[in-house]
Amino acid sequence: MKFILAKKLEMTQVYRPDGTVVPVTLVQAGPCVVTQVKTPEKDGVAAVQIGFLPAKKLNKPEAGHLKDLPMLSELRDFRVDETSELKRGDAIEASVFQPGDIVHVSGTSKGKGFAGVVKRHGFHGHPTSHGHKDQARMPGSIGAGGPQHVFKGRRMAGRMGNERVTVQKLQVVEVRDGGILAIKGAVPGARNAVLEIVSA
Repeated sequence: MKFILAKKLEMTQVYRPDGTVVPVTLVQAGPCVVTQVKTPEKDGVAAVQIGFLPAKKLNKPEAGHLKDLPMLSELRDFRVDETSELKRGDAIEASVFQPGDIVHVSGTSKGKGFAGVVKRHGFHGHPTSHGHKDQARMPGSIGAGGPQHVFKGRRMAGRMGNERVTVQKLQVVEVRDGGILAIKGAVPGARNAVLEIVSA
């Protein structure tokens, strides 16, 4: 299993040898440092924790956890089947991926603030004919009587975006110098967002 942390850069397009155009997202993948190897005996889980992006300042628990390692601002755990091949202090580079690899990309989606049902859930709204003065984008009835409360999960207006999203089965189109990956399609998050990339 291959994994790395990356920073989203921008969307662009690349040309394949046959002339077709492929939309890609460029991400700065790594370099990452292994900060902890977790074992089922000691930690209850087989996982590898890696760090990414330099930190300007650390609090004392973070500084103690990262002693003898560079100061890193982003730490993430990745479940693994066997942790023996990686050890604390190892570096993970973008070169672990090859063009053609299929990956899952996870990140925090763009926050869009408080949104109504038309934008958030794709409701059609009401007809704007006679007798529908201020109803055009309202949700309408949410059910008659019955249990006198709103059921959990009912689609209503509310905060939209700013949640963890995973886009599955994206293809690595290019591995460029400087640790830049070109991944086919769109990935979650705004520019400079931190992403988790895992082999499918």
